[in-house]
Amino acid sequence: MKRLLPILALLFFQSCNYFQKQVPNEKELLDKQLKEINWNEVDEYPSVSDCEKLKDDAQRKQCFFEFLTTTIQQKLAVDTLSTMFPQLDTIEVKVTVFPNSTMQFDPQFPKDSVAYDTIKIDSILHARLIDFPKVNPAIKRGIPVKTQFVLPVIIKQE
Repeated sequence: MKRLLPILALLFFQSCNYFQKQVPNEKELLDKQLKEINWNEVDEYPSVSDCEKLKDDAQRKQCFFEFLTTTIQQKLAVDTLSTMFPQLDTIEVKVTVFPNSTMQFDPQFPKDSVAYDTIKIDSILHARLIDFPKVNPAIKRGIPVKTQFVLPVIIKQE
């Protein structure tokens, strides 16, 4: 027992040093985490209910962009954009999906946009793209986030 006592004492004092390790600063940990996050990419792209059945992320993303493009083209096809602006065959639309699932559509006009009545095209676009189907927002680290992207929308089909 006398020989065991010094060994136990040594273990006790050595284990006390284990508990004295420095705890990292919360701010430093947060800063490190924020630097590691790629803010230009999302964990999950926006989606619609039909696309959420797909398991593969790339297929879900493609499904969503195809749905969006097709829906915008269908909604704009019932209007007179192609007859009012025969030289306009494609328009780029900046789509913003907000965390609360609302959407905003803004036409992106080329540099020579003086050839087009941008105000009229903008008003037609906004009038036709109301009552858009529900879109689930993108997800970053489990939190819904705002995303923006530009889609080419074909106005005139041959």
